[in-house]
Amino acid sequence: MSLASLKTLLIIDDDRLFCRSVVEVFRDHDIKVFTVHTKKEGKAICAEQKIDVVLLDQKLPDGLGIELCEPILSAHDQTKIIFITAYPSFDNAITAIRSGAFDYLLKPVEIEELAMTVEKAFRTLELERVEQIQKFTSQQENKKNILIGSNGGLKEVFRLVNLSANEDASVLITGETGTGKNVVAKCIHYNQSLKSSGFVGINCAALPENLIESELFGHEKGSFTGALSDKKGVFEMAQGGTLFLDEIGEIPLKLQSKLLGILDDKKLKRVGGHSIRKLDVRIIAATNIEIEKAIQKSQFREDLYYRLSVIRIHVPPLRSRPEDIPALCYHFLKQSAKNQQIDLKETEIEKMMNYHWPGNVRELKNVIERSIILKKKNEIHPSLLLGDYRQIIQDSTLLIEPDKNKKSLGTLAQIEENHILLTLDQMNHNHTHTATSLGISRSTLIRKLKEIKVAVLK
Repeated sequence: MSLASLKTLLIIDDDRLFCRSVVEVFRDHDIKVFTVHTKKEGKAICAEQKIDVVLLDQKLPDGLGIELCEPILSAHDQTKIIFITAYPSFDNAITAIRSGAFDYLLKPVEIEELAMTVEKAFRTLELERVEQIQKFTSQQENKKNILIGSNGGLKEVFRLVNLSANEDASVLITGETGTGKNVVAKCIHYNQSLKSSGFVGINCAALPENLIESELFGHEKGSFTGALSDKKGVFEMAQGGTLFLDEIGEIPLKLQSKLLGILDDKKLKRVGGHSIRKLDVRIIAATNIEIEKAIQKSQFREDLYYRLSVIRIHVPPLRSRPEDIPALCYHFLKQSAKNQQIDLKETEIEKMMNYHWPGNVRELKNVIERSIILKKKNEIHPSLLLGDYRQIIQDSTLLIEPDKNKKSLGTLAQIEENHILLTLDQMNHNHTHTATSLGISRSTLIRKLKEIKVAVLK
């Protein structure tokens, strides 16, 4: 472990025997301990070092320890100060707490009590840091997951998102592949008035059928071949927060009854386990299948459907809301070319508004990203990346300005790239089906998509 990652403890006390005793207590605790004996030395080290916890004596040779609280907290406001005094009084305790002290101990201090108080201070500090990270993550997700079309084709979606954010009911999001159902789910979660602990998402279609039960509900050690240790499922991981079950229609019928029971009882038993675990999880599910037809064909349980769709949100395809395309173009342009001045002409936007967008918003995002990579000077031509495969190859090679004296369809890499993108489009951006059609593994497909800078969305 690097020194920078060690916890830090500062002892400011003129009792050198006490200082040595505390250093000995924390010798094997991955804690770097500093000791100083005067108010001046304490102030100096807090200005130079990031100190996590301070043991501060009340009476020092050059002044009162309580006078150090303000400069210590000014240097690092999260530092936990444990005030120690041999002169106990109620007034001293109140003054210390008001000055920002985390706790108050009396001399002579029992070593066990001191160690417990210091550990409690470190735990509190860690919890505060986790909370800050979660708050920052929440703010970043709020900025990133924006519903473009709240004043256009997504008015009803936007209304239901706001309604769902203020409720704790299950939500079912339906819509074609690529319409942004995952963005809708995150918008619901991150706009809740009472922030929950976290957002956990899983794509049910990407899970092997023999492992889906374990991934969802967890398992106990030895419950099946390969279960070498206990494992939490995503339901437990999402405890206190939101669980997003993407492609819920792909869950095998035999597991749907178990899922229904868990949602109804709010209790879970791991695979191979016996203990019952209580759940506090908000469920948001999504599917691109026509759920009513699946129910009629007995491919999806009707009772599970009603349990999931307390609030149902349908995200319309992009072709039915062309008025949102300009705003989406500029949004993706800003995302993908933050520090670039790029011109997108009105004629380009008009052509894209007349396109049928079989891949929906995901396809539009990929087209904008590819047009930025293939731009000529500061101008992009995303409309050239639409339509027939042969046209894509021809226009893509023109965009990267080949030698005018040579007739070429482009490099082998360019042809491979366009073939992958065409197949991806034909398979409605289903990575598994695309990989199968191309004769490569899914991981190879994902790697190639990343290489050609195509956003790999869930």
